[in-house]
Amino acid sequence: MTRWSIGILFCLCVGAQAYQAPWANERVELASRGPAKAVAEEDSARLRIDSSLVLVPVHVTTQLGVSVPDLKKKDFRVYEDNVEQEITHFGKDDAPVSIGLLFDASASMHDKLRKSSEAVAAFFKTANREDDFFLIEFNDRPRLTVPFTFDFEELYHQIARTRTMGRTSLLDAIHLALQQMKRATNARKAIVIVSDGGDNCSRYTVGQIKNALAESEVQLYAMGIFDPEDTAKKRPREEIDGPKLLSDLADLSGGRHYPIDDLNDLPMISERIGLELRNEYVIGYSPPNLERDGKYRAIQLKLAAPQGMPALRVQYRKGYFAPK
Repeated sequence: MTRWSIGILFCLCVGAQAYQAPWANERVELASRGPAKAVAEEDSARLRIDSSLVLVPVHVTTQLGVSVPDLKKKDFRVYEDNVEQEITHFGKDDAPVSIGLLFDASASMHDKLRKSSEAVAAFFKTANREDDFFLIEFNDRPRLTVPFTFDFEELYHQIARTRTMGRTSLLDAIHLALQQMKRATNARKAIVIVSDGGDNCSRYTVGQIKNALAESEVQLYAMGIFDPEDTAKKRPREEIDGPKLLSDLADLSGGRHYPIDDLNDLPMISERIGLELRNEYVIGYSPPNLERDGKYRAIQLKLAAPQGMPALRVQYRKGYFAPK
């Protein structure tokens, strides 16, 4: 890896193979790994599914956070609205991802910029050369400082020039990222947030952002930088609630929130997130309810791990909205 080994970005959502998710009424294409090929070659290298299909990205780890890469289709059970579904697709691959980095540039991040930049560089060491990225910085308001690009060095240099000031418009930044994701070129999409506090300056509400996230096919990962020595009396309510907000949003999308107590852990956690995005399963099934009523369909996934395996942790998207 040359220039692909450095860069900066956060706000992720990824799976194992490229996919159109969660609802695919038209053709779904699962691309193989590697550089773009001529159309004739690419057509022969893709699995096409012409029926309606729900695709669920799934990440499995041990209790210590180590990815478990060798499970089989028979180890999984999937349910929609409490009814078990037949798994018709099971795959795992390192397909390209469109990634948005949401970088907190509020005043409280001043002493954390250097370590946060190192974390971004560590994340890009895991990047696929066909991934594309954008950068949103946020304080009193969010700003798209780098639109979609394949050159993540550009993002790194932008963050190196970041000046911290103002408050934290986290929810508005997520809304802007979801809007930007509509321009994504890859079927797999991820947002990764780097922030040290809760929202105290957004126009959008938690409920509005949760609905928007549930309607998207974007996974959200977050690195919440919290000081364990702060007491509740020192911190405003929004900062106290910050860890729970990030955890709720990540869980809803099938991503994960990593609370950071020690800044020295940032690069290691950043690299772990990148590796998680490269070690996901994609489970597909044909939904029983094809009504285009716009209603939420709950997904439940159960794991029947092989005998002798330790206790495992499963992350996946908890549902989707049917089309209208």
